[in-house]
Amino acid sequence: QVQLAESGGGLVQAGVSLRLSCVATTRTFSRYTMGWFRQAPGKEREFVAAITWSGSITDYGDSVKGRFTISRDNAKNTVYLQMNSLKPEDTAVYYCAATLRGAAVTTQEFYADWGQGTQVTVSS
Repeated sequence: QVQLAESGGGLVQAGVSLRLSCVATTRTFSRYTMGWFRQAPGKEREFVAAITWSGSITDYGDSVKGRFTISRDNAKNTVYLQMNSLKPEDTAVYYCAATLRGAAVTTQEFYADWGQGTQVTVSS
């Protein structure tokens, strides 16, 4: 089991950038594919981004492609989500998640471990 802790959320204006971090407590972080998901009020949780263990393969949800970038530092047990050109519709609780599946998994059911989430609010 992996313990995950997100940070970096906050209240920002539309158009600015924000970087989320997720630190994993595990000795085998480099084995995991990591993902970011988000859930807005009244909506289902949706896929945002995923990155394989080596960082060589990434995938993004359609609504964030070209604006968000996922990356990882295996030496620091950390995965990042760089969010640029933020929009009010990006407002949500952002969660990181871990899976031992080798692909850049976009389906939340395949992720076994989840963080508590960090709130991102984008004002217009």
